[in-house]
Amino acid sequence: MDPGSPAAHQKYVDQAAMDTIRREMAAYEEMRAELEAEHLGKWVIVRDRELVDVYETFEEAAEAAIARFGRGPYHIREVGDERVFQMPPAVAFGLL
Repeated sequence: MDPGSPAAHQKYVDQAAMDTIRREMAAYEEMRAELEAEHLGKWVIVRDRELVDVYETFEEAAEAAIARFGRGPYHIREVGDERVFQMPPAVAFGLL
């Protein structure tokens, strides 16, 4: 693959975004015990390794994340849920 090609650029962008998401997921894990004690069942946004805010529903969290940060990357997670989804909210809402 030509390093200057659009495909190579997209692969780099995708990898950089996934690296960022992995860091956000790791930050969530570091906060997990406190979040589960205070916000079990709520939805949180983690960005730049910090808790952004807490929401009642995924839809509220996703709308807030999109309004504030656009396409991301950021991590939205239901506190206490072991499942991890890696679909950007902009995709889930059909914005991309």
